[in-house]
Amino acid sequence: MKTRKYILLGAVIVTLGLGVTSCTDYLDVQRYFKEQQTEDHIFEDKDYTLQWLSYCYSALQGDNLEIGHSEVCPTNFSDDMVFNEGGNGERYRKFKLGEYGYGYAYSDHYISSWAKSYEGIRQSSILINNVDKNLDLTPAEITDVKGQARFVRAYLYWLLMRKYGPVPIMPEEGADYTESYDNLSFPRNTYDECAEYIAKEMLQAANELVEKRDNVNIARATKGAALAVRAKAYLFAASPLANGNKEMADFMDKTGRVLISQTYDETKWAKAAAAARDVIELAESRNLYRLYTASFRDQTTDEAYPNTITPPEHSVYSHQNFPNGWQDIDPFESYRSVFNGELYAAENPELIFTRGKNASSNSEVKDLGVTDLAKHQLPNTAGGWNVHGVTMKQCDAYAMADGKPFDRATCRKEFTSDANKDDHPYDHLRNGVFFEYANREPRFYASVAFSGSVWYCLSARENVDKYKQIFYYRGHDDGRVNGNERWIPTGIGVMKFIHPEDCNNNEGKVIDKIDTAIRYADILLMYAEALNELTGTYQIASWDGSTTYTIRRDVVEMRRGVKPVRMRAGVPDYDEEEVYNDPVSFRKHLKHERQIEFFAENQRFWDLRRWKDAPVDEAEQIYGCNTLMNEAHALQFYTPVRVPYLQTAFSRKQYFWPITYDELKRNKNMTQAPGWEDYD
Repeated sequence: MKTRKYILLGAVIVTLGLGVTSCTDYLDVQRYFKEQQTEDHIFEDKDYTLQWLSYCYSALQGDNLEIGHSEVCPTNFSDDMVFNEGGNGERYRKFKLGEYGYGYAYSDHYISSWAKSYEGIRQSSILINNVDKNLDLTPAEITDVKGQARFVRAYLYWLLMRKYGPVPIMPEEGADYTESYDNLSFPRNTYDECAEYIAKEMLQAANELVEKRDNVNIARATKGAALAVRAKAYLFAASPLANGNKEMADFMDKTGRVLISQTYDETKWAKAAAAARDVIELAESRNLYRLYTASFRDQTTDEAYPNTITPPEHSVYSHQNFPNGWQDIDPFESYRSVFNGELYAAENPELIFTRGKNASSNSEVKDLGVTDLAKHQLPNTAGGWNVHGVTMKQCDAYAMADGKPFDRATCRKEFTSDANKDDHPYDHLRNGVFFEYANREPRFYASVAFSGSVWYCLSARENVDKYKQIFYYRGHDDGRVNGNERWIPTGIGVMKFIHPEDCNNNEGKVIDKIDTAIRYADILLMYAEALNELTGTYQIASWDGSTTYTIRRDVVEMRRGVKPVRMRAGVPDYDEEEVYNDPVSFRKHLKHERQIEFFAENQRFWDLRRWKDAPVDEAEQIYGCNTLMNEAHALQFYTPVRVPYLQTAFSRKQYFWPITYDELKRNKNMTQAPGWEDYD
């Protein structure tokens, strides 16, 4: 059924950062939509139809980015990372205290995704319901266009569900926008209904989508991407926040229907495990995805691309090639290259779904994606904003090179020097670095910009500082400055996403970064996590019905998920008796693994909520280095201190984002999330 006879796109059209075959010139509103056009005219034309599809994808930009500037992606900052822009940390503090509902300052940064998502859902539904009219597209092309639009629609619901919890599922034929506002009032569906709808739609999309895209269309949906989002939706529905959570018994619609499951159901974990396994089996059988690894390197003298540091000797892993060991790979470069722009999207076998270069030159979107994130992490002396910091909690979470936990109490209180070079063989540290940063696991050096790190700035013009060691002591160019927000309040910077070429001054450039929205490491760890929660055995058909999985808590299968991630990182796999055979211990280690592996990838914020760990982890005091200390008091700089104006708290309302006053006023059937003002 048609929702309207005429359609007018009354919005600025933007596209994904990577070009698409159907949209090389993008959608020119002035050229294509100067006047209202009938649905038949639009969808019978191939160019118009494909332009419409590009418009659907544009809903995944801006306020729906998943890794980017704190304005559009504040959830990238949890208990692991802080930002200082916006009134010397004032915006960060308000966000962490939950002051982003109606009437709070900065609220406009956190409310736009609702309208943007539902507009994208509406446009996707229109396309799905009309693309069959097109006579220029082949049947296979029509099926693929439907699958892409279906993916975008379900992905937008996935983003909404993470932020707002249970949300209204709109009629698939589209709402009749000629009706009165009262007749367009839709109540929330339950959390389980939302998860099942996303899973159902992604399953259908997987049947409609192709397995691979060419380089030009790499930011478009594929079969694997649809199955991956299906697995994530099931995992969230199985997690404690949505599975038997009696704390949310008062989260209801206006008929009194409880929207969060009050009864724990273990089968949800089994479904999540089977869905993750679908992606793993597809990846292995079709050679679609794998963890990216860089080869062992021992023939370079360039500090920016150093020779491989072999991890500490291990009787098993040191003498086997990846994925059974790390003998043939460079763990540091393997991890670093996934994020810093070294790889084009098409070169990275780990990417399951990406927005490509998730930014646009369009003034409505601005450059707020991963590349912009990197600019905010660069030091002042490299032309950056120098405002993103790592919490001491996150810094300490990284293991030692041998995989053992970092222990601050036993850490040597001295600095690297010529005299102690042999005491830190598992790093490339220069002199003058505090020993707590020595001999750490490779992911630490790819992620953390501690005081004394080297910033290479290779793209800068000649005769300027390159290979520069940056310290965050007060009085240094990148240290604390009173009355200025361009300094790192924890005294620990962020190195993740930074390429050796990156420099934002001296005629340098910041290498384009690729959005890592869903990568294969996530699916592997999700699979292990879901299996760990099972006590029974379940027979579940694969996504295409070609086989039936036996799903149970199987250590061999759990290791299948965890071991490759640990091997790529150059750290030993978990002990079978102490970790794998103990569900409580494994859960603890798995959560820690996710904290490290997905740092700064907008995962931690949501993980802490779905696990219901946020009341503890998100409410802890934030500690960092003592940034008041200058180099003359260098030892005191590393004394942990509470960062007073970056403190945080957690209340129940912060599990979900609030519905805006305008939406509650318009939609008489909408209810507010618990803890937020309802405005009735």
